[in-house]
Amino acid sequence: MIGGGQLARMTHQAGIGLGIDFRLLAEGPDTSAAKVVHDVTVGDHRDLETLLAFVQGCDVVTFDHEHVPPEALRKLESEGVVLRPGPHALTYAQDKAMMRERLTAAGIACPRYRVLDDPADVADAGAELGWPLVLKTSRGGYDGKGVWIVDVADEVAEPFAAGVPIVAEERVDFRRELAAVVARSPSGQAVAYPVVHAVQRDGICHEVVAPAPDLAEEQALAAQRMALTIARELDVTGILAVELFETRDGDILVNELAMRPHNTGHWTIDGAVTSQFENHLRAVLDLPLGAPTPRAPWTVMVNVLGGDYPDMHRAFLHCMARDPRLRIHLYGKEVRPGRKVGHVTAYGTDLEAVRERARHAAAYLTGEIDE
Repeated sequence: MIGGGQLARMTHQAGIGLGIDFRLLAEGPDTSAAKVVHDVTVGDHRDLETLLAFVQGCDVVTFDHEHVPPEALRKLESEGVVLRPGPHALTYAQDKAMMRERLTAAGIACPRYRVLDDPADVADAGAELGWPLVLKTSRGGYDGKGVWIVDVADEVAEPFAAGVPIVAEERVDFRRELAAVVARSPSGQAVAYPVVHAVQRDGICHEVVAPAPDLAEEQALAAQRMALTIARELDVTGILAVELFETRDGDILVNELAMRPHNTGHWTIDGAVTSQFENHLRAVLDLPLGAPTPRAPWTVMVNVLGGDYPDMHRAFLHCMARDPRLRIHLYGKEVRPGRKVGHVTAYGTDLEAVRERARHAAAYLTGEIDE
């Protein structure tokens, strides 16, 4: 696996029970996954020689992130390296402009947009799409980075400073954000997890409720079909997470794509028969996929961001004693304010009770509350 973050850490954990030999290319020796994986290479995922040396002897290579340069991916593929997902599919996760164009051509509903190369074109985009505009760098943004909301055409110097095309989108009047996570294998088998409600704060996923409350069955099925269609159209292997807008009119629009395990699927570790991490491994190894069925009527995951407690283990006593069924996942990261360092999961039959349990534990771990 290329990339040493928490996604690689949790993927490795899923592979232990399957007896999978797991090799890691990490950005540094103290990354989240490098602390727990035995076979670690520390190196730059942008360096072709590092990549070529790392993949020697690997049956399949997959990814913790989408930041390996496309030209390096194509070189690896030309050398016979099995990449899952492959360079062609990853193009649409790496480049938002190409993603919008490809999905629109396939008849997938997206926000109205224009691709801009010049700041002078922003005024015309605003006149066509309406103000305010959402401006996104076509490459390199994640977790809210590389996204701006602008009200006038002269507020665009920062977005264009990156030197890449800008995707200008209408600001969707959405009711809430949803996510549809699917897994697809090279043989074409695919499974869909329940559509979830993803609560965002400052561009970062804060809370996930599975399944999305009050989502009509036909909407849920439409979102799952949409995600499965995208996976097939783009020839995705592994996990595909499709971030969605549910508009106030009940329409479902695609916001973003991720071709790897995703924050909106972390609930599956404890809340589904087969986690997204195990199904990612099954998919890239072309093994039969596991059931995505929920274990309980409701599961709520809340991310734990760094706060006032540098040693969160001190809070375990309270959280575990208060809620013996709570599941805590920390990523082995140094705690810094606002940094995503773990998540908690609660599940059960009463949504409000489950949500309160998860929120309380996350707040206690971060020092927001002390009782």
